Amino acid sequence: MSALESQDAVVQGPAAPTFTEAVKLWAKIGLLSFGGPAGQIALMHKELVEERRWIGEQRFLHALNYCMLLPGPEAQQLAIYVGWLLHRTIGGLVAGILFVVPGAVVMLVLSSLYVLYGDIPPVEALFFGVKAAVLAIVIQAVIRIGRRALKNRVMVSIAASAFIAIYALNVPFPLIILLAGLTGWLGNRVAPALFSGSAHGKDDVADIKGAVDLMFERGELAHLRPTKWHAPRTIAIWLPIWFGPVLLIWWLTGSASVWTEIGRFFSLMAVVTFGGAYAVLAYVAQAAVQSFGWLAPGEMVDGLGLAETTPGPLILVLQFVGFIAAFRHPGSLDPLLAGSLGALLTLWVTFTPCFFWIFLGAPYIEALRGNKVLSAALGAITAAVVGVIMNLALWFALHVIFHEVRAMGLGMNVPVFSSIDWRAALLSCATMIAVLKLKIGMLPTLAGSALAGVLLLAASG
Repeated sequence: MSALESQDAVVQGPAAPTFTEAVKLWAKIGLLSFGGPAGQIALMHKELVEERRWIGEQRFLHALNYCMLLPGPEAQQLAIYVGWLLHRTIGGLVAGILFVVPGAVVMLVLSSLYVLYGDIPPVEALFFGVKAAVLAIVIQAVIRIGRRALKNRVMVSIAASAFIAIYALNVPFPLIILLAGLTGWLGNRVAPALFSGSAHGKDDVADIKGAVDLMFERGELAHLRPTKWHAPRTIAIWLPIWFGPVLLIWWLTGSASVWTEIGRFFSLMAVVTFGGAYAVLAYVAQAAVQSFGWLAPGEMVDGLGLAETTPGPLILVLQFVGFIAAFRHPGSLDPLLAGSLGALLTLWVTFTPCFFWIFLGAPYIEALRGNKVLSAALGAITAAVVGVIMNLALWFALHVIFHEVRAMGLGMNVPVFSSIDWRAALLSCATMIAVLKLKIGMLPTLAGSALAGVLLLAASG
């Protein structure tokens, strides 16, 4: 490419992706989205913002802020949001479905193996190394997003406060987000420069526009502007899609059947699961074990372990619960078939609302991007989100490197140092050097770490 052509490319900006290109990328993200929300957000940021420049930094963070305010898995909702930005409703559907399907298929297989054979050492060995690589990717996410979101000491203080609140004080996630938004709103009135996102320090990367931003400026994204019929039409379409199967199952099987219980219970979870999988696990475990009798004590932890070794949202642990519930109460069906149907129903009522929230609210959130008060509030929320991601990274690190973790005080998790897994610690250090220092790509790092993990486990017995 000549110097003139290169200059023209910079001026014109990145080209808008075709629908086929987007489908390929969403499939790739769905297959590689290990490590919970932190790792998944890091992966999307790397692919969408840094490498392909399909979406600009500020719009990405704006969308992430909205998704963090919603119940359900924020990473999948972010994928739906970006897919919708690029290719309307069909783009959002494809992005959200491909984000979940690979992990759901793997989770179904692992759940079947779990009930048939119990422990699954080959799978454990295969993903032992993957966890170490994911830990490095999560830490990289904290560094990258923090570098762009924490523009001054005020934002650093908000992030640190959010981390302390959720890690040491066990403050509920929705309250942290609410307080951060209130801080941004009040701060904009007192010292707007500190909450505008432009104070102290330049970040040229953050100012680079993506394909979506340039398309919007050219007037090519009419669907980003809400109409007066948008909300009523979205509600009229998506509420029947969400509740229709649940009501049909209730009519066919009765209110006391396991199918109706699954549909009703996990529909409720879809509305109240603020803060992602970790925030809701304790309540789901208590209800599944004590109220419904679906699981034995300790099996919820096994399900979380399976969910952590699969791509996709960690909330897929609910699919495991639905599978076990139907497997153990199959009625006249074959238990494996019943379990599979229970898993499918759980997936439906867990993830369908995610599409509803995004398709309903995204046009209004886009319309408010220029609002300085909202931008200040969301900027403070972004800083708090960095603290929350730091907590997720620490939680993941503790459970990768140590066999035992105990709670202290209000619920702060601390490692039992005598339970350290030297193999996991060694592999985690190696992958962090590979990712952070040597800048080795994600796929080679994941593959190399998985192979190294298998060899380490085999060598140490």
